[in-house]
Amino acid sequence: MNDTFGASDKRFSWPALLGLIAAASAIGALVAEGIGTRQAWWHFSRGITIAEWAAYGAGLALVLSLIGLIQVWPGARRRGFVPATLGVLLALPLAVMAVQWEYAARSYPPINDISTDIEDPPVFWDMPTPTDYPGGEKAELQRAAYPDLAPLVLAMPADKAFAAALALVESRGWEIVAKVPEEGRIEATASSRLFGFKDEVIVRVVAENGGAKVDVRSRSRLGLIDRGVNAKRIRAYLADLKRRAAT
Repeated sequence: MNDTFGASDKRFSWPALLGLIAAASAIGALVAEGIGTRQAWWHFSRGITIAEWAAYGAGLALVLSLIGLIQVWPGARRRGFVPATLGVLLALPLAVMAVQWEYAARSYPPINDISTDIEDPPVFWDMPTPTDYPGGEKAELQRAAYPDLAPLVLAMPADKAFAAALALVESRGWEIVAKVPEEGRIEATASSRLFGFKDEVIVRVVAENGGAKVDVRSRSRLGLIDRGVNAKRIRAYLADLKRRAAT
C-alpha cells in the first residue's frame, strides 16, 4: 500500500515536458525553414533567421530536458523520465549542429569563392551572375586558408579527362548548366541538403604536356561566407576524379 501511494504521489517534472515541447518545436521550425526556403516562400535571409531561432530553441530544450532528467532520475521524487529522455535525444543533434555551424563561421575566412587557380581562374559564362573571381585580398585569404588547393594533372588525353570529369559531376547529382567539350568547360550548381542553397561550380579541363590539367572553381551564390564548404567540395571532387582516372 505504501509503495503504491508513493508512486502515485510523485509530481510530474514540468521541465521534462517543456523541454520535449521546445525540442519538437525547434525541429518543426527547422523543417519548415528548409521547405519554405527551397520553395521560395520567403527570402533566404528570413530562412536563416528562422534557423537561428530553431537553434536557440534546441539549446533551451536541451537545458530543460537535462533538468528534467535530473528531477526524474531513478529514486527521485518526480515523474517524466520518457519525455525528458526524448527531449534530450531530439534537441542534442540540433544543438550540436548549431555549435558546428557557429564554429565553422568563426574558423574559416570570410570568403565564398574558391579556385584551384587564383592567377587564371576558370570563368563562369552561363551562370545568372557570371562575376569574376575576386582576387586580391580574397585570393590571399584563400591561399593562407587552403594552401593545398591546386590543379589536378592527369596522365590521359584531355578529351578523356573531360568525359571523366563530366561523368563525376553527373554522378554527384549536380545540375548541369553548361557542358562545352571544345572548351573543356563544365558549369553546374550543387544544392545544400537542408536549405537548398545553390553553389556554382565550374570545371575546366585543358591539355597540358601530353596529359590534362583540371581546375575547379566553386562559389556560393548567396551570402558572403561559405564556412569552408566550397574548398571541401573541390577537394572531394578532385580526389574522386583522381581515383577514377587511376582505374
